Amino acid sequence: MEDQQTHTGDDNDNDDDDVLTKQNIIEIRVDTDFTISGPPLYVLPLSVKGNKILIGEEPGSLAGNSLFWTNTGWGGERFYNKKLLEWLKSDWKSNLVRAAMGVELYGGYLQEPQKNKERITAIVDAAIANDMYVIIDWHTHYSHQDKAIEFFEEMAKTYCHTNNVIYEIWNEPKNDVSWKDHVKPYALAVIEAIRAIDQKNLIVVGTTNWSKDVDVAAADPVTGFDNIAYALHFYASSCGHCQELRNKASIALEKNVALFVTEWGTVNVNGSGGIATQETNDWFKFMEANKLSHANWSISDKPESVSALKQGVCSNGGWSENDLTESGKFVRNLIRDWHEKKN
Repeated sequence: MEDQQTHTGDDNDNDDDDVLTKQNIIEIRVDTDFTISGPPLYVLPLSVKGNKILIGEEPGSLAGNSLFWTNTGWGGERFYNKKLLEWLKSDWKSNLVRAAMGVELYGGYLQEPQKNKERITAIVDAAIANDMYVIIDWHTHYSHQDKAIEFFEEMAKTYCHTNNVIYEIWNEPKNDVSWKDHVKPYALAVIEAIRAIDQKNLIVVGTTNWSKDVDVAAADPVTGFDNIAYALHFYASSCGHCQELRNKASIALEKNVALFVTEWGTVNVNGSGGIATQETNDWFKFMEANKLSHANWSISDKPESVSALKQGVCSNGGWSENDLTESGKFVRNLIRDWHEKKN
């Protein structure tokens, strides 16, 4: 969300080896604290070709959930566990999760780097174990460039050998910074640091005006690096987030850059209000037509209408319909339908 968010806040035998090699699938090695039955898990690499994100060799899209801020004491940290991801994959059919590391403010990475980093790595390791893609999100409205480089270098060293990881290097640059003078130079510096370690995994670059000005970024894109996409965020009930924003996205796509909806909501940008059903459906038609991957905000029980869960529910999943908010029920059906359509 925009500024208000800071207040909340098959069995495989030897004959299969050649097939796997041709498909450029890599084996995921999982930390020993995860117990997995059955054959090794595999995910296809993500890459960018023109204005499309390829899954393996074909254009495709991912759909799933964003977790809430990692900040200690904000209420979202208890959902950073592997059981939750098992549930989201099996019940919601999500193949994407976004780990939103709160950077500043109380209980964030700048104050408690180890605790916040442990929450992120718990989700990344769980996503790998569950054959899901995971966005490592530098969740801030400011840059903190030196700290961001330090953090993403560590993440790249740890996870560069997996296909699961997506780096989102700046969640939502505020509306008082420019693309040319602030966001693009920051992006170039952080991307260069990541690419010195990880040459392939997808990097998503935040765009100005709370990651809405994708047309501005597309007019002056990051060059010199492969597999770069741009963040697009929308909240279906907010002014400036409807057809006007889809028009901006269309301009960006026409300029041949790839977009990734790393955060979206069914309600107002401040987390309140009723579900904008028709507008959300319009956005889903647009995302389906353009094969845009997306993560819904958020898996949280914070008492606001954008949350997917009612207060006090189990943090490990296993939810009944009665455990979900109206937004949660709506979003669960959208994600399940998305994967049934095999976008």
